[in-house]
Amino acid sequence: MTTDCITGPDGACLSDIVMAELQFLDWLTGLHNSFLDTILPIISSFGNGGIGWILLSAILLCIPRYRKAGLTMALALIFCLVIGNTTLKPLIARARPYSYFPEMTLLIPPLDDFSFPSGHTFASFASATALFLHHRKEGTAAYLLAVTIAFSRLYLYVHFPTDVLAGMILGIASGWAAYKVVDWYQNKYQPRWLL
Repeated sequence: MTTDCITGPDGACLSDIVMAELQFLDWLTGLHNSFLDTILPIISSFGNGGIGWILLSAILLCIPRYRKAGLTMALALIFCLVIGNTTLKPLIARARPYSYFPEMTLLIPPLDDFSFPSGHTFASFASATALFLHHRKEGTAAYLLAVTIAFSRLYLYVHFPTDVLAGMILGIASGWAAYKVVDWYQNKYQPRWLL
């Protein structure tokens, strides 16, 4: 006896979890309107290659009051690159949700890397956490931007919810780990440029 199933781009049957995630993304498409269709791709682009967060960390490194936060952000972003882009994405090799629907028209160009974890979300929450642990007010604003970027990745149909959830968890952990490393470095070596 055979059972019918919905198959993915690799020809394998979709799990119940993937089906539920696709149903959630389909529900989100009901929220589309001209304002969000215009603004969310712009906000999402802040996280392209982590460039927005990289530039922000570079700027903070140049301001004595924020130098430690800038260093922590930079280290957290290195963790993102190593853990997310270099290790997990090629290891898990998860197809992006839009690849299940070749006829779908996207609001941004299709991407050429894998889906898990969401790199935009990973970098955003790592940076926001690193900044928040040093400066609560600025970090809270960064968290609001991070949440918006994470939502945009779902709205744009380029990530599954579990991709974004993993990015959030890994990002927070990386930001915290970077904070601990920088704190250890400062306490041990007392570098004048960081004081």
